[in-house]
This record gives sequence, C-alpha cells and structure tokens, in this order.
Amino acid sequence: MNYARVTPPTEKLTCYHCGDDCPDDLIHIEEKHFCCHGCKTVFEILSENDLCTYYDLEQSPGTKQKKPEFGDKFAFLDNPEIARKLLNYADENLEKVTLHVPNMHCSSCIWLLENLYKLREGVNQSRVNFVKRQLTLTYNPQKISLRQVAELLTTLGYEPTINLDNLNQQEKQSENKQLLYKIGVTGFCFGNIMLLSFPDYLAVEDWVNNDYKYFFGFLNILLALPVFFYSSREYFVSAYKSLRVGVVNLDVPIALGIIALFGRSLYEILTVTGAGYLDSMAGLLFFLLVGKWVQNKTYQNFAFDRDYTSYFPLAVRVKKGEGIETRVITDLKKGEEMLIRNQELIPADSILIADEAYIDYSFVTGEATPVSKKKGEYLYAGGRQVGNSISLIVQKEVEQSYLTQLWNSEAFAKEAPQKMSKRIAIFSKYFTYGTLAVAFSTLAFWYFFDANLMWNTFTAVLIVACPCALALATPYALGNTMRIFGLHKFYLKNSDVIEQLSEIQHLVFDKTGTITQNQESDIQFIPFEDENPLTEGEQQAIKTLAAHSTHPLSQKLYQFLQNVSEQELSNFEEIAGKGIQGQVKGFNIQLGSAVFVGAENFLKSTLQTTVFIKFNGKVRGYFVIQNQYRTALKPILADLQNQYDTSLVTGDNEGEKENLQNYFHSESQLYFNQKPADKLQFIQNLQTQNQKVLMLGDGLNDAGALQQSNVGIALSEDTSSFSPACDAILDAQAFEKLPQFLKFSKVALKVVKASFVLSVLYNLVGLSFAVTGNLAPVLAAILMPLSSVTVVAFVVTMTNIFSQKYLKKD
Repeated sequence: MNYARVTPPTEKLTCYHCGDDCPDDLIHIEEKHFCCHGCKTVFEILSENDLCTYYDLEQSPGTKQKKPEFGDKFAFLDNPEIARKLLNYADENLEKVTLHVPNMHCSSCIWLLENLYKLREGVNQSRVNFVKRQLTLTYNPQKISLRQVAELLTTLGYEPTINLDNLNQQEKQSENKQLLYKIGVTGFCFGNIMLLSFPDYLAVEDWVNNDYKYFFGFLNILLALPVFFYSSREYFVSAYKSLRVGVVNLDVPIALGIIALFGRSLYEILTVTGAGYLDSMAGLLFFLLVGKWVQNKTYQNFAFDRDYTSYFPLAVRVKKGEGIETRVITDLKKGEEMLIRNQELIPADSILIADEAYIDYSFVTGEATPVSKKKGEYLYAGGRQVGNSISLIVQKEVEQSYLTQLWNSEAFAKEAPQKMSKRIAIFSKYFTYGTLAVAFSTLAFWYFFDANLMWNTFTAVLIVACPCALALATPYALGNTMRIFGLHKFYLKNSDVIEQLSEIQHLVFDKTGTITQNQESDIQFIPFEDENPLTEGEQQAIKTLAAHSTHPLSQKLYQFLQNVSEQELSNFEEIAGKGIQGQVKGFNIQLGSAVFVGAENFLKSTLQTTVFIKFNGKVRGYFVIQNQYRTALKPILADLQNQYDTSLVTGDNEGEKENLQNYFHSESQLYFNQKPADKLQFIQNLQTQNQKVLMLGDGLNDAGALQQSNVGIALSEDTSSFSPACDAILDAQAFEKLPQFLKFSKVALKVVKASFVLSVLYNLVGLSFAVTGNLAPVLAAILMPLSSVTVVAFVVTMTNIFSQKYLKKD
C-alpha cells in the first residue's frame, strides 16, 4: 500500500501522525515513526480499514495524545440512567447521541469523524457540526456501547466532553473567559508599550539618550511577543487554514496587517532606524479583541435562535385533576401526566402508563414502521403515536433544541434557493480579494513616495475594509424578523423561509380547519329513514372515537358532544382523507366520508359538509356541519387577491360552493373532492408553470402538499400539531395578519439591501482615508468592530420600526 508520506532516515524524526518530535526511534512501523503508542494505534486503525488517505488531507493531521489507557474513565457511561440523559433516542438496535468534541479543528478532523463507520463495526452514521464542535452518531448498541464510542473517539484524539449539567452554557463561559484573558494580556502590554514610547510621541531627542532608546526598544519587543504569539494566534490559525484549502476568509487581511506591523517594527528597532509600530500593533489587537467581545455581547443579547425556539408553537393536553387542559410544552414539568392522540408528537421523554402504544420514530431513525411499546417502558421525545390516545408521565423537561432538530431533519429538507446568502458569500469573497489588491497597491505606492507611511497605510487598508458588516447584516435582519414573527404567533423553520415568502406568487388554501374555525360550527345529526336518533351509548362511542383524532371535523364533533362521557377505545385507526374507526363498548364504529362508510349513493343527494356514522356494519346517518368562516376572512382574502393568485383546494364536497363564491373572485379558483395526493399534484402543476406557491393547510392531511410547496404553512388552533413537513406554523389567532406577514417579509429583504449600501459606503469612506495615510491602524481597529455593531443595530432597529408599521400589536 502506498502512503502519502515517508520520513527519510536522514531527517529529524517526527511523528507520522501528529508531526511532533519523536524522543527516539523505538516506536515505528517500517519507516514510519511515532512519538507515542497513541499515534501508532490511530495509524494502525486507519491502515487496517484502508483509511490512510486521511494523511493526504494535510501533513501530520493527528493531534498528540497519550497512550490510550482509559481504565474506568468512561465506565459511568455503562450506567443506563446516565446514558439515558445523554441519548437522543434508544431502542434495541439503534441509539442516537450528540457529543461535544472540542478537539476537532480542520477538514481532516471532519473527514475522519464522518468516516467512523469504517473504523468500527456498529457505528451506522456520524455527522459533524463544525461550528458547534458537535458530533451526532447513530450506532447499534448490540455491537458497540456508548462507552466504547467515547473510548474510540478518545483513541483517535477526539475525546468528547461529557458534562450532564448545562454543558453549552459552560462552554460559552469558557470561551468568554479565554477572550477576556487575551484582552487583559493585550491591554497590559499595550499600555506599557505606549508608556515606553512617550519620548518618541513627544519627539524630544534630549530626554533619553540612544542607549536607553535601544533598551526601551528591546523591552517593547518583549512586551509585544505575547501579543503577537498569544493574542493574535486565533487570527493566524484561521487565516492559515483558509489559505490551505484555497479560500480567503475575513481573517486573512487582519493577519497580514498584524504581521506587517510586527515585522516592520522588528526591523526598525533591531537596525536602530526607527521606533517601530509595536504600539500600533498592540493597540490594534486590543481594540480588535474588545470589539469581538462587544460583538459577542451584542449577539447574545439578540440571540435570535434562542428566542425563536422559546416561542416554539407546540402544546399538549395535560391531565389536571378530573379535567384536561392544554399546556405549552415549555411549561411541562417532570411527573405530570400528558395525553397524546393519534399522530401527535411526543414532546418530552416519558414513561408509558397506557397498556400499549405504537410509536413511529421515523423522524429519528428513518424507519417508518411503528414500534410496539408496553406499559412502563421509556419513550423518547420525537416519536408519533399511531392509534389510540395514550397517557404518559413526563420524565424530562422539553429540549427545544432537539425539537428544532426534528423540524430541520434532512427527511423534510427542501432545496431552498437561498439567493441572498449566495450573493453575500460571492460578494464577500470578491470584496476580500479587492481589499488585498488595494492594500498591496497602496503599499507599492507609498514605498516610492513616502516609505514612512507605507506600513501604516497598508495595515489600515487591510483592517478598515473588512466585510464583517456585510456578513452580519443578513443573518441579523432575517433573524430579527423571525423573532418578530414569533412574537406575533407566526413561527418559521429557518430564516431562508423569509426570502421565499417575499417571492410568493400563488396562495393555495385548504378549507376545513384553515379558513373555517374549529371551535364554532352549527352541527345537526340527520338519521337515515327508518333509523332512530342516537342513543346515549352511541353518542359516547362517537365522542370517544373523535377524541383520539386531531382532524378538525373530529374535534368539532368532540366539542359538540362535550356533555357526554367517554368510554374505553380499542383498535383505533385513522386513514388520512377518509375517516377513523375503532371499537367502543361493543360497537364497531366508523366516522368519515360517505365512501369510507359505504354510503356512496348518498353523495348525489347532499352537497353539505357531512360526517357519516356506521355502527356494527350499518350506516345510521350523518352529521351536517355548517362551517363558520374565520373572522375577517373576506377582507383578508380581498387584500391577498389584489396581490396574488389564490385557490381553494379541499377534500370536502361542493356543499358550500355558493358561500365560498362570496369570498373568492371566481368559481375557477375552487377545487373540491381533492384527496391528499390530488392536492400535492395541484401544487406541482402550478410549479411547472414557474409559479412560487404558498400552501396553507392543517398540517395532517396536507403534509404532502405542504412539503411540495415553496412555502408550506400549517395553521393550528391549539398549536398541538407539529408537522416537520411545513416551513412555518401559524397560530389561528394570527390568521388575520397573513397579508401583513407577506408584506413584512419583502420589507425585511429591503432592509438587508439597505444595510449593504450602508456597509459599502462605510468601507469606501474608510478606504479613502486609509490609502491617503490619514487613518492610523489603531483607529481602523476601533472602526472595524464599530461598523459591525452599527450595521447590526441598523438592521435590528429598522426591522423593529417596520414591524410596528406593518404588524398590529396584540
């Protein structure tokens, strides 16, 4: 087998894996030497699994490690109770865990960690979130345990940080401490360098003789060393890694500026030709780090992602004494009993107290087959109940970030255009190249006209023309827009949805539960000829069956029979778009469409919204439901139809066609008797005509159409329906604000474009001062983070102002 690199015997021995010096030549494999047994072990693992192309990615990619003698270090992971706190999901054949791996630092780390399945049997998949230094693994516990996973990672040099007590907050605090340490060291050095440079500032030659100047110059170099090697290290490492993969990131010009100042200063001081610019370098780093700290504080204060998930619109029914109340999941407490209906998501880890349950964990595992669970078993968040309603005892409070992971699951991902993000990335890339070109041109110009200014101007250009503000404008404008939408009960999956909302051309509405109100309807039971009215037992059976479904018509019947008691239900089944069935107290009962219960001939004699009832094989009659349309529906649709094409696509019959014609402009906009597959096909047909489509539905029967549309919005009455297939969830109370939401999405993108103009103007003005030698590097270091904070403040302030104009306060 040919490997990427072999150390010649004549060279100084360095470790083939991590690149450190080898103390001797005792640890080696053929001509490959290793500094310790840990590095040798990693190489052997890679070699045995044909993964030595790992060494093609970079020279000495490994991280130095000690001999992998773990002992009982990870023994605590064998404890089921402790492991349960870490696992996102677990069953007999699959477990899923997310670990913090702080030691990953480059592309080869990502490559190796995402190829763990080749290293060890039992690891199914591993995915890296490099920004958060997180590794998500799915593995087979029959072949490898959680403890062995941790030991494998440690053997490879990526020991996971496992802390069960608020890990993320501790990580953030640690990062902030490191930054404060650097600010403290840099500030101390900066102040003393300035103090020792006072004679040069005052230009008084007689105060200090040349020997002292030489001595003070060397002291300044000593004080500048920790600034250059410690405080600047982050910028150098980032710039080096980006250049190594052929990319110029924002830290490249900063690193060049620091090197230019330090190198020129060393030359002047050592050759006694000048005082150098070490005070400017130290001041530059000090203000850069302070600016970074200010930016971090600004970001934490806005914290859009946190705010957005804290408003996450999912509620659950909780048993309260003898009654039941709806509770927002963030208020769930350990030990409370919650009731989960058919197709509802389990929002928190719980213990099953019902006799049995069938849980669909397809969001977590990718397997759509429901898993049978028995009373007393532990159920993980993320599963859907399939069948009868079940009772659960909450064991862990809700993890909002985990629910967000489900919503953003790859299974429901769309290929969003992300035009704005791509434009920003391209613009920032060429802007950085342009900055480098201007900086080197300025250096060359001043070299011939005034060499004393060339390094200051070169550094000032590199620092002041940083496109940080451009990179920050979009995420903060769209992030704040998401937060504002959340405050008004409109919850978006991610910020890309805002851009897609602004491009919508055609609005498609479902009827039942979308433009009609679930809580208000006129309902009447019509028995067939020769049939008697419903008995109390039959009413109990209907209410019991309806209670287990989240469909809007089922919920209307449940409310209609609210004074009737419930019974025990078995063999519950719900068929999307058709109806529900089960067994209640000796009755085999079906509720649903005429076709579902076998009353097709009756379709010719009624065009009203109906729910048919069948007991023990005999159709007894039907409920006539006179829908109540949402408040202010007519002016809302009138407003929307002035700007967009609109359609109504419903599974109901034409019973309310005449009423609906009062809301829609023409009969051609109304489509009845549409099954879920028909709705999806309707969306596809519009898209083939190059139309951007928004679908507004109930989130259950409309899941396919919601996912197919450019923007799918699930409307929810009690926010209990969680649909990963949609892009947003709209609380029914905020339905009347739909036109304003669409208008505001367009305004938000205009704010982003305005911030671009502001940022470009800032850079042009700054560059004009920098290239002419009228802007010191220290002042540029102050202005750079200030510009970023200014742009962030601008986009947040403007989106807040426009939100007050376009969105009415509750």
